[in-house]
Amino acid sequence: MSSPARRRIDEIGDESRRRILDAAEDLFAERGVGRTSFVDIAARSGISRGSIPWHFKNKDGLVLAVLERAVERSMPPERYTSMTTLTALFEDAAGLLRTRSSALFLMFLAEAATDTGVLRAQYQEFAARRRAGLEVWLRAQRPSGLDPAAAEKRERAFAATLNGALMGIHLQAVIDPESFDPDEAMRALATLVDRNVPDIWA
Repeated sequence: MSSPARRRIDEIGDESRRRILDAAEDLFAERGVGRTSFVDIAARSGISRGSIPWHFKNKDGLVLAVLERAVERSMPPERYTSMTTLTALFEDAAGLLRTRSSALFLMFLAEAATDTGVLRAQYQEFAARRRAGLEVWLRAQRPSGLDPAAAEKRERAFAATLNGALMGIHLQAVIDPESFDPDEAMRALATLVDRNVPDIWA
């Protein structure tokens, strides 16, 4: 097969995959994974039902692809392995609230809480990546002369606590968006953190 023809087939395949993922992401956020079928996704995407397992093998494969894409879109790995400002993480967390993935993450969280397989593992990776970003920032603030093992233990605990606060703001913004301004809540959290960072290692 000629190269241009091969490229065209690849483009069609990529477009079909994107449309399936877009439809699945919307439906999972609206209904949950358990109440979304391949028939539903086919109808929403305009792609034949038989094409879905061809691209993703089965429903677990599709769920993982949706979650992985959402994580990569909102939390690029390179950003979280080199982050030295808390503002960057808070901006990303606030930005996530304004995307189509916002409700999706909470839906996956609810399902991951009762799932013992691949979905829980993927959500664990999502949470671990955010905590790791926070730990990078905290290490940059660490006073000199501290015992590294003790300092890292404090930093891990603080990162988990701060991630919990971010998740709480996210949850409230999705469930009751009219009751408060999530951007203001993020700024208030940043202020609290800035004021109390020196006490992390005390």
